[in-house]
Amino acid sequence: MSEESKNSNLSELESEKKNSNRNIIIISFIVIIVAVVGIKFYLDSEKENEQLQQNLEQTYSELDSISSQLDLKIAEIESLGGDITELQLIRKNLESEKEELKKSNNWAANQIQQYKDKVSGYEELLVLQDEKIKKLEEINKELLSENTDLKTEKNVLNDSISKLRNNRQELESKVEIASRLKAENIKIIAVNSRGRERDDKEYKPRHIEKLKIQFNLAENSVAQPEGKDIILRVINPIGNALFDVATGSGSFMIDGKEMFYTAKQEILFDNTQQELSFIYDRGEEYEEGVYQLELYADDYLIGKEKFEVK
Repeated sequence: MSEESKNSNLSELESEKKNSNRNIIIISFIVIIVAVVGIKFYLDSEKENEQLQQNLEQTYSELDSISSQLDLKIAEIESLGGDITELQLIRKNLESEKEELKKSNNWAANQIQQYKDKVSGYEELLVLQDEKIKKLEEINKELLSENTDLKTEKNVLNDSISKLRNNRQELESKVEIASRLKAENIKIIAVNSRGRERDDKEYKPRHIEKLKIQFNLAENSVAQPEGKDIILRVINPIGNALFDVATGSGSFMIDGKEMFYTAKQEILFDNTQQELSFIYDRGEEYEEGVYQLELYADDYLIGKEKFEVK
């Protein structure tokens, strides 16, 4: 082989080697570019996912905050007497949207943006509720003022009614007291067995076969003509009323207390200073001592007197 042929072959080999190295470099460069692009795409994708996750969490947090504020508005509006039906439906829908956000791990940017738009809508709703609460507070303030005025007027009216009632009761009490009957000129007469009468207020036992009590009812322009029970009590020296059912004795009530009486008669009071009398036959001898005599009309004392047996 000639020297020229050898040199030619060597040149070809060197040329092929250079071409091969060039190809390797080109391929390596391409691989590096692809790798860099892939890494950048991965990093950009991760960054985008991270951003989406942050937006997702922020949106959920905003919805949760709005939910809490909405609860407060609902409670406040309800306490002011406002209608909360629509707000309760909105709150229910809000809770559903929160639950959807909480469960999902694969949200696109446009979907998250939709929820951000809803957050803005809910925020506007809260502002409207503040205005509604303000109006309700103004209405309640006016109603409270009106109720206070009405309560004041009612108290004044009640005071007036109470005063009128008290005045009426006082007047009725005065009229009732003024209309009470009064026994005048009370005489206690002892009648013996022969019918002889003595009016001395001091008697011996043998002089008293019967007791005759005479009196008249004083004129009273306030008292109305009507039927009355006139009651006689003859009280012995030891404080007991002379009592015998056979002679018409009985009992009556005075200030819630039962008392025994000696005799009773029904009359028609005619306001003519009419004269009345009792004739009481005890049927046995009177013990010595001072006897009290009391006269009642219905349930109040109208006169009293005393006599002595010696």
